[in-house]
Amino acid sequence: MLPIISPKQLKEFSPENLIILDVRTGKDSYQNYLNQHIKNARFVDLDKDLAETNENAAFGGRHPLPNFQKFAETVSRLGISEDSHVVIYDDKNGANAAARAWWMLKSFGFESVQVLDGGIQQAEKGGLVFSSGEETFEKSEIITKEQWLLPVSSLEDIENELTNESATVIDVRDAYRYKGESEPIDLVAGHIPGAINIPFSENLDENGSFLKSEILKEKYQKLLENKPEKLIIHCGSGVTSCHTILALVYAGFEIPNLYVGSWSEWSRREGKKIAKEV
Repeated sequence: MLPIISPKQLKEFSPENLIILDVRTGKDSYQNYLNQHIKNARFVDLDKDLAETNENAAFGGRHPLPNFQKFAETVSRLGISEDSHVVIYDDKNGANAAARAWWMLKSFGFESVQVLDGGIQQAEKGGLVFSSGEETFEKSEIITKEQWLLPVSSLEDIENELTNESATVIDVRDAYRYKGESEPIDLVAGHIPGAINIPFSENLDENGSFLKSEILKEKYQKLLENKPEKLIIHCGSGVTSCHTILALVYAGFEIPNLYVGSWSEWSRREGKKIAKEV
C-alpha cells in the first residue's frame, strides 16, 4: 500500500473500517476542526496525543514520543483497531502532524495507514464532503505494544554514525535555519556538524502535493549518491522529519531512522558542536 492517498482516491474509497484523522496544529486547531472538517474525521492533538510533555528539551527534544501505554490509550480513544484503514490529514501538506501520526501508527504496527496528499486544502478542492461540530464514534480495545517497530536514533547514535561516517544524517528544515541565518523556534541557530540539508518542502510541487514517486526517487538517488546508505532524518523536533520519511517510503526507499530529539535536543545539549554557513 502506498503511504499517500489523493483526495480523488479518498472520495471514491469508503470501506466500513475507514477512519479519518484531523491533525491540524496551532492554538485554534480544535476550534478550526469544530468549524469545519472532512466528514467523520476525528481530531488528534499533536502535543497531547502524539508527543510527551517535556520540561527539558535538552533530553528528548520538544516533541518526544509518548510512552506506549499512553499512545495505546489514544489509539483506543480514536476507535482505531488492527483492521482499520486510517487516512490522516493536516493543513500543512502532510508536513506537520499528519506525517508524524502516520509514522507513529506504522511504528505501532498498523499496516493500512495513509496521508492525504495536499492536506485539507486539496480536500476542499477535490470535492470531499465536510461537516462541523463533534463526531460520534466508539472506542476500540486497547492494543498493547512494547516498543516502536520503526528505527529510531538517539543523540549518541548521531555522534557515533557521523564520527564513523557510517550514516547520512539529513536535516529537513528550511535552508536558512540549517545555515544558521536565523532560528524562529529553538534557542540556537545552525545545524549538526556533518548533517546535510534537504528541506522537506522540496518533496512537494507548486500546489503543495507530493512530487510523483519516480521524481522523488530520482531526486534522492542523485542527492545521496556516494553517501552512506544508512539514512537518519531529523528536523526541529522530530515532527516535520516524518514528512521526508514518508516521501522516501513513497519513492521506494527502505524506511530510514528517525532522530526524534532533532535540533531541539542537540542545540540545547551542553557541549555539542554547532555548525553554521553564514
